[in-house]
Amino acid sequence: MNKELRDRLCCRMTFGTAGLRSAMGAGFCYINDLTVIQSTQGMYKYLERCFSDFKQRGFVVGYDTRGQVTSSCSSQRLAKLTAAVLLAKDVPVYLFSRYVPTPFVPYAVQELKAVAGVMITASHNRKEDNGYKVYWETGAQITSPHDKEILKCIEECVEPWNGSWNDNLVDTSPLKKDPLQDICRKYMEDLKKICFYRELNSKTTLKFVHTSFHGVGHDYVQLAFQVFGFKPPIPVPEQKDPDPDFSTVKCPNPEEGESVLELSLRLAEKENARIVLATDPDADRLAVAELQENDCWKVFTGNELAALFGWWMFDCWRKNRSRNADVKNVYMLATTVSSKILKAIALKEGFHFEETLPGFKWIGSRIKDLLEKGKEVLFAFEESIGFLCGTSVLDKDGVSAAVVIAEMASYLETSNVTLKEQLSKVYEKYGYHMSKTSYFLCYDPPTIKNIFERLRNFESPKEYPKFCGKFAILHIRDVTTGYDSSQPNKQSVLPVSKSSQMITFTFQNGCVATLRTSGTEPKIKYYAEMCASPGQSDTALLEEELKNLIEALIENFLEPSKNGLTWRSV
Repeated sequence: MNKELRDRLCCRMTFGTAGLRSAMGAGFCYINDLTVIQSTQGMYKYLERCFSDFKQRGFVVGYDTRGQVTSSCSSQRLAKLTAAVLLAKDVPVYLFSRYVPTPFVPYAVQELKAVAGVMITASHNRKEDNGYKVYWETGAQITSPHDKEILKCIEECVEPWNGSWNDNLVDTSPLKKDPLQDICRKYMEDLKKICFYRELNSKTTLKFVHTSFHGVGHDYVQLAFQVFGFKPPIPVPEQKDPDPDFSTVKCPNPEEGESVLELSLRLAEKENARIVLATDPDADRLAVAELQENDCWKVFTGNELAALFGWWMFDCWRKNRSRNADVKNVYMLATTVSSKILKAIALKEGFHFEETLPGFKWIGSRIKDLLEKGKEVLFAFEESIGFLCGTSVLDKDGVSAAVVIAEMASYLETSNVTLKEQLSKVYEKYGYHMSKTSYFLCYDPPTIKNIFERLRNFESPKEYPKFCGKFAILHIRDVTTGYDSSQPNKQSVLPVSKSSQMITFTFQNGCVATLRTSGTEPKIKYYAEMCASPGQSDTALLEEELKNLIEALIENFLEPSKNGLTWRSV
């Protein structure tokens, strides 16, 4: 089986948008005991170089509930091995004694003043996968140059050191501490900073259903609801406990919408609950559904939820601000493939809006910069249902997002307004933003490369397309090469990201569309949005235009049948 051996042994994992991520199994490009030991040895070598006080400050390790019976590989075991490598080198390790939401690791890194941390998780990926997500001392995920330097250090430390396999150290070393209770208590205490209507919450008649998608979220969302003064949300019994097989869903990604929310929607109907909250398996992302008048469910997109969060966090800031608080000091952020709705709100309300490259690691490090300059960041998001309310954590957080949405819904309920009605009000005030995001699966990297290279050499070498079907293109930004036709010097303002493909087209009709490769899965994603000015209310016309443009984009630029791409199954 030469090809399989080559595939498994002749390449290493690299850092994508969320650290190292791959299937669990044998081989250097898979997640297993050895590759985790090697990664941690590389981490140790790099951190020792960067921090003279590494052995005083220590390192945080958390894990989710993934696992594979066939290879006896589990997140918990990989976390123990990560800790063992460092303990054997006399580094203090804060190893959580049980599974935690991903945001607890960056939160703990900041709270405990550790030099870095690792979360063993593959978030919402398929059950076969696992991952190694690295946070820097700032509490934000690592970005370049750290990722490249760590990979170099891994290459230099491939042979396990004496003691690296000794996971008994986790039970015997005095350098191991369990931060669970301390961090959980402080995290819940910090949640109070974004709770504005506790008394109202305690009286609400609204009922909520929560599903944790067979992952870590149940206990932590229950605690968060308690902090906000709510009665506990109703859990989905079949999905509340960890199950590494994710046995009741075809894929553990709440982003897939109604098809994976089946059990929670049925339970909500039975319990007379109007709102369903779904955290993904590592509880860093949140999906929301609301029962409408016509007895159908509305599952909100990430962009729609962001419009609600943006409105809410600014409204709460405005009502609770101190006398000398200046709106010009306030910021909201989004990744560049996300909706521009926050930009529209910022323009009208006078605060700042900034964009980053895709991936919360860019948002986290930008927030850190802004906080150090004395700025106030209220909210940040990425369209793939990743939200951050406040700045206690510098990564997306489904636990805090769930309880903030619950408070928003309870507040609106006092005026008999639903989330969907409020969303319409936000769009009426700031301009309708119609967007659609989807993807194709492609398991052949050369095909993906050819699709993007064709766009860079469309009708002649080094020429980008001027039309997509009948739609005229105004500007093109190619973050992979650093080109941006809208800039005077033709250079992209966003940093160049050579390791991933991403091209954005701005059309003459006001639509913005991006094609990019996923940093965590074998997908080509597309994003398109029509932004209307506040007075423009013919939504049917906007939707029709967007639909036609997306069809042209797929047919002319992605050519799925020619390239053998698999359509997303809805």
